[in-house]
Amino acid sequence: MDNENKKKHRAGFVNIVGNPNVGKSTLSNLLVGERLSIITSKAQTTRHRIMGIVNGDDYQIVFSDTPGVLKPKFKLQESMLDFSTGALVDADVLLYVTDVVESPTKNKDFLDRVAREKVPVLLVINKIDLLKGQSDLEAKIDEWKQLLPQAEVWPTSALAKFNVDNLKRRIIELLPENPPYFGKDALTDRSSRFFVTEIVREKILLEYDKEVPYSTQVIVEKFDETDTSIHIMAVIYVERDSQKGIIIGRGGSKLKRLGIDARKEIEKFFEKHVYLQLFVKVEKDWRNQESKLRQFGYIE
Repeated sequence: MDNENKKKHRAGFVNIVGNPNVGKSTLSNLLVGERLSIITSKAQTTRHRIMGIVNGDDYQIVFSDTPGVLKPKFKLQESMLDFSTGALVDADVLLYVTDVVESPTKNKDFLDRVAREKVPVLLVINKIDLLKGQSDLEAKIDEWKQLLPQAEVWPTSALAKFNVDNLKRRIIELLPENPPYFGKDALTDRSSRFFVTEIVREKILLEYDKEVPYSTQVIVEKFDETDTSIHIMAVIYVERDSQKGIIIGRGGSKLKRLGIDARKEIEKFFEKHVYLQLFVKVEKDWRNQESKLRQFGYIE
């Protein structure tokens, strides 16, 4: 086939933004086809910007899932907001994800910035399976069109996988003509250690209550991999001695349960036998310490 008839290659950065708990990570994982962002029912699950790379013969989509937009109470949350606002700057296509429950005017300042964007904006209204009928959906679309008049509206249900394949096809159509930015076998820009920390953090979110999960940070200090197994040593940092006691539990019971659940998930992710050791340390008020936030990768 001569060059004239060859299909042009498309590649670009597609950034996913929106408020917490609207289903950004679920949608991101469906679009990427791998479980890259941790998903729980608790808000503020994603703390970093996570890239998932999707390759086809004639395209490469570099998705970025970002933390939910929120009003910062800690230096940590300021960094999280920086990841989200930074995603507005370098996108070729922007996915603004909302759902049928949240008020369209929530975090209006951020929404106004999205409205001023010059790149294509796809407004994804998620969870439409919760609506009673077509008229409710039309009312919701009209409401959003007032706020983002330039955006294409995409009603979806990430949970039911409704309209996600069509959305992906539209994203590919909107990508600029470019050679691939990453190798065609790349799945993400993140390291194996990063995904271990995310899996352990997900289990903490699921197994502990109240403020404790949001006060934790997981650091992998050892990651030794062979062809068949991985030996991992990780430290869970908390902000107070009382939180350390809660994480460990009576006689170490809670930490043991956490380790078992995390190890099973890590084994599934890497498809290898995993030996996991977890330790707990106190780092007082780390969410407001710039040096710690830098060490933990929240500030570059």
